[in-house]
Amino acid sequence: MGTARSPVSIKDVAREANVSIGTVSNVLNRPDTVSEDRRRRVLQAIEDLGYIRNDVARQLKAGHSRTIGLVVQDTANPFYNEIALGAEASAEKLGRAVIIGNAGLSQARENLYLDLFEEQRVRGVLLTPQSPEPTRLKALRSRGTPVVLVDEHAPPAQYCSLAVDDVEGGRVAVEHLMAGGARRIAFVGGPGSLHQVVDRHAGAETAVAAVDGASLEVVRTTALTVLEGRQAGEQILARPTAQLPEAVFAANDLLALGLLQAFVFTHRLRIPEDIALIGYDDIDFASSAVVPLSSIRQPARQIGRTAVELLEDEITDLDHHHRHVSFQPELVVRGSTRAVS
Repeated sequence: MGTARSPVSIKDVAREANVSIGTVSNVLNRPDTVSEDRRRRVLQAIEDLGYIRNDVARQLKAGHSRTIGLVVQDTANPFYNEIALGAEASAEKLGRAVIIGNAGLSQARENLYLDLFEEQRVRGVLLTPQSPEPTRLKALRSRGTPVVLVDEHAPPAQYCSLAVDDVEGGRVAVEHLMAGGARRIAFVGGPGSLHQVVDRHAGAETAVAAVDGASLEVVRTTALTVLEGRQAGEQILARPTAQLPEAVFAANDLLALGLLQAFVFTHRLRIPEDIALIGYDDIDFASSAVVPLSSIRQPARQIGRTAVELLEDEITDLDHHHRHVSFQPELVVRGSTRAVS
């Protein structure tokens, strides 16, 4: 068994190019200070030897790296993957890279990633927080790491933040269901600790309160997943026909897809003739479901791009002022809700 080969060092590059170590360092960090001939020789030596730059020392000297840390609530939700794609696209244009951490709806895992990112001296952090508790974030910022809160409303004096107006989204969703004739409406969502769920429920309540004879019941779930949606659908199906809601507003599309499975696969309910259904987020799967799903669209990639722009402004602008960016939700009507004439 052969001995592992040692990594190519900056000394090896200097020897191959017949220049000093300082010249190699200048080519890597200040290429404009090196003559064309020497720069060409160093770059050729790097290519021939397969030299890979070790950024650890440079990061220690500079105090930070070119990377951005992104911690999302749950990568099982395609909405957060879309945010990540938008953030990566924006960061790439700035010469930065995004490292993604999946908190998995766990405060402990979120804290673990925040600690890891600080140890790695990331240039800044984008965070979809598990809770509004800012203690750890304050410590991060006090030590020089900028933080932008994503899918979160924060006082502008403390952090930059951005989110969709979920109260408005919930109102629009339920108004659409009622415009199709529904009056007995169920809101399926949870856990209640997530402000997104709370806000969407509040918007739904506002819409129902404005219409005589309309009612809203709440069917709680422990998570925002397809499985939880399917279980909620089975609970609804267990009721007598007279007690079924006329329409369901699901707190996100994953729940809505689970509800759709429960309703359609049993062949007991027709969508939307017997029960209308609308979700939230407008993930890619919504349009390709067995019954195309109406939904409230969030501009996820734009949220990711804008989050990086806010972070970059805080990094580079000495006169930076924190601000909140609010996006408006958009109703997308498909086959799971009744047409409005």
